[in-house]
Amino acid sequence: MQWDKLTAPEFAAAVRETGVCVAAMGVIEKHGEHLPLGTDYLAAHAIACRAAEKEPAVVFPPFYFGQIYEARCYPGTVAIKPTLVLELIQGVFDEIGRNGFEKIVVFNWHGGNWNLIRFLAQCSLWEEKPYHLYLPLEKYSPEGKKEWEALRETTWGGHACEAETSAVLGTYPELVKMDQVPEEPGVPLKRLKHLPPTYTGTWWYCDYPEYYAGDARYATEEKGRILTRLRSDYLAQYIAAVKADQVVPAMSKEFFERVERVGKD
Repeated sequence: MQWDKLTAPEFAAAVRETGVCVAAMGVIEKHGEHLPLGTDYLAAHAIACRAAEKEPAVVFPPFYFGQIYEARCYPGTVAIKPTLVLELIQGVFDEIGRNGFEKIVVFNWHGGNWNLIRFLAQCSLWEEKPYHLYLPLEKYSPEGKKEWEALRETTWGGHACEAETSAVLGTYPELVKMDQVPEEPGVPLKRLKHLPPTYTGTWWYCDYPEYYAGDARYATEEKGRILTRLRSDYLAQYIAAVKADQVVPAMSKEFFERVERVGKD
């Protein structure tokens, strides 16, 4: 079920029936020369919607605000002030909770969001909320991973690559410009190789100045349909596990009770 496509009575019933909202997160950024700027949120939202058809849940409307400062030098990127993006995402989670959902699954597609979302999950220990956050860290089930690995023809990637290009081909084929895929794969330039092992805010830009990491020439619509099925299957399984979970709510309750007792015992 998609939040924005439900009537108010349908929405209220969906909250009672499912108890789980899926917030699919991406950003708007360059994806090589052949994929749309909205690749991350488009693919994430499509997979979340398919998962929610298999295991009933409500999917939040497409959301594309996150950490993408490293791509501000490319046309079309949408990046907002760091403190504002933290407040915005937290505000969205709070609104989801205010609407009655006690469990929120944050389904992330954009690699640059991982540290941000993990930090927000840690921030949930600052103030007790009427909801709990769940962040799946895997993409596929063990069986699904084996199926995808047997299907893919490249061994590496990460951005506008075989996997990501196939994902968009499998969901929005009309948005992919396969005739614009470079004849050479996107390999890291290692322009920071003179430094000791390190990480800087310019790391991604230095390695992939064209925002292309992998080889999209092997992407196909059929692979995209399979990838979408595998990822939505796993997410559906994850949603089911979240519905059944009683540990996180119990541990959260215990934690905040102990917080209240600090200095009183």
